Amino acid sequence: MFPLGSVLLPHMPLPLRVFEPRYLAMLRDILADEPSEFGVTLIERGQEVGGGDVRTDIGTVAQIGSLDTSGESILLIAQGVRRIRVDRWLDDAPYPRAEVSDLPDPEWSEDLAPMLERADRLVRSVLKLAEETGAELRWPPDIGLDDDPAAAAWQLAAIAPFGPLDQLDLLRSTSIERLLSRTIDLAEDAHTIYSA
Repeated sequence: MFPLGSVLLPHMPLPLRVFEPRYLAMLRDILADEPSEFGVTLIERGQEVGGGDVRTDIGTVAQIGSLDTSGESILLIAQGVRRIRVDRWLDDAPYPRAEVSDLPDPEWSEDLAPMLERADRLVRSVLKLAEETGAELRWPPDIGLDDDPAAAAWQLAAIAPFGPLDQLDLLRSTSIERLLSRTIDLAEDAHTIYSA
């Protein structure tokens, strides 16, 4: 497990710089398996470095796509592939570990296409407004999304300039309809804030 100060949503990339001995040990162990995967959860309280943090009970499995070992630390890019629930945290020695269960993937329905289009327009509008105010954005307003509408719904939730607790709420969605509905609500709130 790799607790972070941010939320990884399915179908999103996760760049990481790994330098702590415990996470280097984790990498060594998971790279023996194919595919090489680890869990990512949000740190609710505390900090990433040194342990002693309080972690959420829901997260995302990240699958390693590429590694760069040429520097003093390891740079990797992973991809969020599926959601998990933490059933029980185990001892952190030598690195954070947990017993987890996969959460079911919410199913897409063509009835949700208008909601996806609305969410897309709103999120991109908020990103444009945020860009105009000089906000530091991770994703540009014109970023491309997956052709699969269910994946695109997760990606919209991830690229929107929401805080980690809002993104955690979105990660808990049990349906694509709920995911899109909450994304729209949060985007409307953000639009009001950036428009003020």
